[in-house]
Amino acid sequence: MAAVILLACAGLWTLLPFLPALGWAVVFAVALWPWYARLGARWPQHRGALLPGLAVFLTLLLFVAPLTMVATALAQDSAALIAWQHQAALQGIPEPPMLQNLPFADQIGGWWQANLARPGALSHLPIFHGGGSPLDLGGRFLGAVLHRLLIAVFMLLTLFFLLRSGDSIARGLRVGSVRAFGPSGEKVGEQIVMAIRGTVNGLVVVGLGEGVLMGVAYYIAGVPHPAVLGLLTGLLSAIPLGAVIAYAIAAGLLALDGAIGAAVAIAVFGSVVVFVADHFIRPVLIGGTTRLPFLLVLLGIVGGIEAWGLIGIVLGPALMAALLLLWREWIGAQPGPLNPPPAETKTGD
Repeated sequence: MAAVILLACAGLWTLLPFLPALGWAVVFAVALWPWYARLGARWPQHRGALLPGLAVFLTLLLFVAPLTMVATALAQDSAALIAWQHQAALQGIPEPPMLQNLPFADQIGGWWQANLARPGALSHLPIFHGGGSPLDLGGRFLGAVLHRLLIAVFMLLTLFFLLRSGDSIARGLRVGSVRAFGPSGEKVGEQIVMAIRGTVNGLVVVGLGEGVLMGVAYYIAGVPHPAVLGLLTGLLSAIPLGAVIAYAIAAGLLALDGAIGAAVAIAVFGSVVVFVADHFIRPVLIGGTTRLPFLLVLLGIVGGIEAWGLIGIVLGPALMAALLLLWREWIGAQPGPLNPPPAETKTGD
């Protein structure tokens, strides 16, 4: 047994750099399986390569198309950003006229003149401390993007093989879950699968809803590139409070143009949309498939991200669903292998 444990630990250590890719591949495979199984039943002769390849291509398209739009918009503005950075390094950042309309304008203006209006101002900002110029920061950002791109490639490759061999993998997992959890193992596995699908559905629905609502709000308020910012809001909504970054950028752009009222309106409307989506709609969508209480869904999402990173947004609710199933059987609130029904007693005539 010790040798088996040692071998398993060595295998996990070897796979450690790719665990995020493997985890996301499992999530997408579970979420796509109902549709993939229907296609496989209709065209069984194509389950070897064509159908899993098509599923991987559609998954790639789902992510590449939005990210390409965002990257294109950023690339179009990159020349202006580099020119602005060069000017700020030589002359400092001039004080925007809209600051005079803010409360405590004198104090804010004094701080701006002391810290940002002088040459080399950007290098004094905390975000650039220890990291060189903004161009150095951009280089590090590009390196992080390339690393995540590599993870995405391995995720798509793993997804292909998971879909192609899904039936045999599912049979093996059923046997393994029964051996790990006893008679309740298969139910635990089903509960985890339902939680994963509910979480993915919640991410998609909430992302679409937030992206459309905020995109319309950006357009009405006169924010530059409203469609791109709306798309960015939808993508970032997968992260708790991630959409806040997007609408904060939009509000900042409006404020710099002097549209203080529109900036405040975007901030307030965005806060309401994000609060309702993250605290009510998403937990209801996730909990509805697994009968998870609202509080456990919320704790699973937030705690999962804190403990496991971004994949914790799926892993957290799945773990809560499995634990709740075992708990309900254990205390007798739900029939199951841990809480079998009482045997019927036969009475003689």
